[in-house]
Amino acid sequence: MSHYLGVDVGSVSTNLVLIDEDGFLEEAIYIRTQGNPIKAVQEGMEQLSFRNKGKWNVKGVGATGSGRQLAGVIVGADVIKNEITAHAVAALREVPDVQTVLEIGGQDSKIIILRDGVVTDFAMNTVCAAGTGSFLDQQANRLNIPIEEFGDYALKSESPVRIAGRCAVFAESDMVHKQQLGYKTQDIIRGLCEALVRNYLNNIAKGKEICPRIVFQGGVAANTGMKAAFEDALEEEIYIPKHYDVMGAIGAALLAKDAEISKTRFKGFGLSNIEFTADSFECSGCPNHCEVVNIRMEGKVIARWGDRCNKWKIVDNGVA
Repeated sequence: MSHYLGVDVGSVSTNLVLIDEDGFLEEAIYIRTQGNPIKAVQEGMEQLSFRNKGKWNVKGVGATGSGRQLAGVIVGADVIKNEITAHAVAALREVPDVQTVLEIGGQDSKIIILRDGVVTDFAMNTVCAAGTGSFLDQQANRLNIPIEEFGDYALKSESPVRIAGRCAVFAESDMVHKQQLGYKTQDIIRGLCEALVRNYLNNIAKGKEICPRIVFQGGVAANTGMKAAFEDALEEEIYIPKHYDVMGAIGAALLAKDAEISKTRFKGFGLSNIEFTADSFECSGCPNHCEVVNIRMEGKVIARWGDRCNKWKIVDNGVA
């Protein structure tokens, strides 16, 4: 049976999935990127190879996420697409009548508007951390509560505390102030969830027509308190996909499958034994002074990017 590999490299997590010919998920790997996407991709590939002794018949590979270019070079991706496209494709696969996708990951969040199966609008927030997974992790740690139990605490609240959520710094200081005033932990957590949802709707989703069905995906979708807060604010049911945390990777794999690739560029599962490094230099060819990134495999440059004029795009071995 043929399989398709999807790789989603983000700032917080790196996800790898394998889907079969019918588009059904067979394997999923979730790894913390920890500032080293090359190592994370290699570790994920090693784990996938162990699960079937490396006997997967990979016919195509898709890459997405903020590190998609890097991941694409390392694994030999046939299709490299942005996160908006990947998340939309994955959502449509599971919920064909989806019209709104709410996606909140480790360090960014986005909204995708679809009509008749086509993306018509979107917005991303990559500046403020308020409402993202990393911010919730920090607050759970401050409250000495496992992040997995965060949502359950929120659902126990009977009188949520109003917390300022426009900014991560203000939200945190306001939450600490409420703690000092003696409010119950569950009321503070529910108030924090509601504040983060308000922040999302007033900023990222501002001016967007949010129509059902609404799909909530990304790591934060695991937080039942956030789901409940979205449902209260929107007065609509929120659907969470079964594989909400790896939807970007699933979308990348589906895009590779739909591309009907005749011969894949996939480099195989033995990547953990290959040395990949990244370095950069500043081009002085024009006033732009672009920072050009080199990706090296065993010391040899195999790809470059970062220059606006594509002067450095073609490397010595002819690979763009």
